Amino acid sequence: MKLDSADIQQRYNRIAPYFEGLEAVIEGLIFKGWRKKCWEKAQGHHILEVGVGTGKNFDYYPSDARITAIDFSKEMLKRAEQKRTRKNVTVELDLMDVQSLYFADNSFDTVIATFVFCSVPLPLKGLKELYRVCRPGGQVVLLEHVLSSKPALASVMNFVNPAIVALVGANINRNTVKNVQSCAFSSVHVDESSGDIIKLIVAKK
Repeated sequence: MKLDSADIQQRYNRIAPYFEGLEAVIEGLIFKGWRKKCWEKAQGHHILEVGVGTGKNFDYYPSDARITAIDFSKEMLKRAEQKRTRKNVTVELDLMDVQSLYFADNSFDTVIATFVFCSVPLPLKGLKELYRVCRPGGQVVLLEHVLSSKPALASVMNFVNPAIVALVGANINRNTVKNVQSCAFSSVHVDESSGDIIKLIVAKK
């Protein structure tokens, strides 16, 4: 099933009130530690977070940086705004689609996205936008779940993917590492401690 941005926005708007509850167990057991490790790689003064969602990364923001964060779901962003106030986090929030960023070329020292490109209809277009807004010498840091390299597991993931896309708009069978490598980055590094399905990727411009 192929969905456009409007379809996926609708799905995320629908699940926004329940999103943190739905992912609470896996967040505590797995994602939380990876988010921390991902944000430890942030460098520079001006940082862009793509796909801020409900603000799950707020606890890991570096205190000495100017941070801009975007999401294409107004309901998810609404919850991020509430969390920003509750946690007293300094961050500029904006409603925006990663496939068409409003920022000028070479605007950010680091661009970060965590578990975002599973939901981008045209992932290569989105990645090229991240490359465009990242300054020369800067970096794009991605934490993503991807298609398994194990044939049996990959077959299962491909089989159930249409149902998951229909339910929440997220793909579990993306080849995000290859997609990043196909862009114009000067180097692409995958963290050696990354597993078979979760990948921490650092791409230098």
